[in-house]
Parts: sequence; structure tokens; C-alpha cells
Amino acid sequence: MLQCLSFNSSSAATSGSLPTSPNATIDLRNSPPHAEATSAAGTSATSAQLSPAVNLRREYTFAFQTDSYKEIWSRLEDGQFDFCMDSNDGGDVHRDLLDQLLRPDRECVKEALRHTRDNAFTRLISTCFDQCEKTTLLCLLLRRSVSRARDLYRSLHDLLDVLPLDLDTLTRAQCESAFDIFLHFDQFNNPFPCPDSHNFQETRRCFSQLRQQLNRRIDKSHSRVRLFRRTNVGCVVCAIGSVVAVAISAVAIATHAIVAIVACPICPATYLPRNFTKKERAHVKKLEAASRGAFVLKGDLGTIDCLVARLYADIEGDKNLIRLGLKSGRDDHTIVEVLKQVRKNHLDFVDHLSVLEEHICLCFNYVNKARALLLQEIRQYQSSSS
Repeated sequence: MLQCLSFNSSSAATSGSLPTSPNATIDLRNSPPHAEATSAAGTSATSAQLSPAVNLRREYTFAFQTDSYKEIWSRLEDGQFDFCMDSNDGGDVHRDLLDQLLRPDRECVKEALRHTRDNAFTRLISTCFDQCEKTTLLCLLLRRSVSRARDLYRSLHDLLDVLPLDLDTLTRAQCESAFDIFLHFDQFNNPFPCPDSHNFQETRRCFSQLRQQLNRRIDKSHSRVRLFRRTNVGCVVCAIGSVVAVAISAVAIATHAIVAIVACPICPATYLPRNFTKKERAHVKKLEAASRGAFVLKGDLGTIDCLVARLYADIEGDKNLIRLGLKSGRDDHTIVEVLKQVRKNHLDFVDHLSVLEEHICLCFNYVNKARALLLQEIRQYQSSSS
């Protein structure tokens, strides 16, 4: 299923940003490893101000406290979607899942796109909507992988919880019990997809392009505001000059000429820039929110990719250890050494599973937020083009 839904793109070396030691810990709860520290070449100063990683920490901290995050977490914890992901009905079930999870829903998005002029920008937004749907399904599949990983390790971790701290004191019966659990563990495949066959690279690339486009539009809006400010200053100067001209003319020419001068429109644009500037600033705020949304979603997907790669590697490492133990037969010393290594990785592995689960839930939240902001931009684009 994961391979069917993958983007078939070459995977980045996500493990490169992870600790090389198998027992090292990583802190991915608040700061994604793929977060951009500065804006890409060619982007504006405005985009650079939106990029610091500290903003991602604030976004994550805030997101954990939102009602939408709590609602999604509650629905996931209740297992409302688990049975659907195990169904063989395929596309129909996935469409039902998307209708339940995506806000705004697919029909609302399609209706908005249907009435939008076709160009590179609207096609990019449409692609981002499609990637949001694929991302949602992939996150559901990854959450199922988290559940399967817990099931895979349950017997092993339960055993570690009851064994003494000094594993060298294990009895023969305890070693026999551990060996039987090793046999059971070895029967199951790694529940996480290989990093080379599954990632969010295409989605992240799409939102990077979208963010660049949004930042260009922000720059254009700022330029228009500056232009109209200069126009406003020019109109004020024009008005002052006209008043002076009227005063001078009052002395030099007849009254009917004065009336003619006063009747002339001094600078009708004097009051236009204020209204324009107010609307343009409101639009800039929406554009900046959409740009931040694209940035945060991209960062969260990078975190998920990194966590999946780490968890896959952890499980493969434990499987290799256990296979070595099985090859040695029911040798007590070998069993004890395997248990020691697995225990070292135990707490980090459980913590990484929990962090991944949290970021998957965050991703659902960020996807909906990004969709809402993109829909606003589409509607704004419609009104400005009409």
C-alpha cells in the first residue's frame, strides 16, 4: 500500500541529519532537521524574515494547544480511521477518509479552482491541493505503521520491564523465554517503509515552489504600497501648489477665472491611495500567513521523513541483533548480550514512536490550515482578476 501511494522520487539522504551512533538521541519534537535557516537564493528579504527555525518551535508549541489538533488526536486515538486503512475497498474508502479529514473539503476546493483562470500560479496551487490529499493518506499509513511497531515490540518490551537490571543474573528459564520472543519477533517484517521507497520529497518540493511564488506576490504588494505612498505625497504637493496658485490668481485675475481654477479637480487621487493601501496590507497579511503555512508544513514533513528513517533503521538494527542471537541457538550468554543492546535502544525507540505520532497529527492540522489559506488566496485571485 505504501509503495502504491509513494511519489516514486529519489529519497534524500535523511539519515545524514541523524546521529550516527545507534544509541544517540535526537530531539525532533520541536525543531525539524530540515527546517530552513535562511531563504533560498533569489527570494526576498520578506521571505528571509519568515524562515528562522525558532518560528517553527513557536508554531509547534501553539499547534499542540489548538482545539483542531486535540480533535484530530482524539479521533485518531479512538481508532476511527484504522479499520478503513486495512480495508480492501481501495479508492472509495480513501475518498471517504479524505472527506472526513480534509477541511475545506475536496468539493469546495474543486469548485473554487473551476472558476479560476488557468495559469502557472493556479496550476501550482492545484498541485499543492493534490499533494495535501496524498500526504494525508500517507500519514494515515504511517500511523498504522506506528501501531504495528508497538505490537511488534510489545512482548519484547514487556519482558525487559520485568527482567532484573543486571541481566547477567538471568535464570535459564528467563533466557528460554527471551529466545522464544526473539523467534516471534523475527517472523515479522519492518512495519516502516524503507526510506528509499517512501518520503514526502515531492510534497515538500511543491510547497517550496508555492512559497517562492507567494513571496514574489508579497514583494509585488509591498512595491505597490510604496508606489501609492509616493503618489500620495505627490498629490499632497500638487494640492498645496494648487492652493498657492489659487491665492496668487486671486490677486492677479478676475473672479470668474478664480472660479474656473477652483472648479478644476486638484488631485482626485489624493484619497485613493489610503483605501488601496489598507486593502493591499490586508492582502499581504494573508499572503504572509499562507507562506508561513507552506513553510511549517514543509518542515513538519521533513521531521516525519527523518523520524521514519530513524525508526526503520532502529528496527533493522534490532532485527539483525536478534538474528545473530538466534543463529547461536539457546546460548545464555548470547541471549543476555542481545537483551543488553535492545534495552539500550528501548527508551529512545519508544520516545521516537510517540514523537512521530504527534507530528503525524500535527501534519493533519497543518494540511488543513494550508488548504484554508490557499483557498483564501484562490478567492482573492479571482476577485482581483475579475
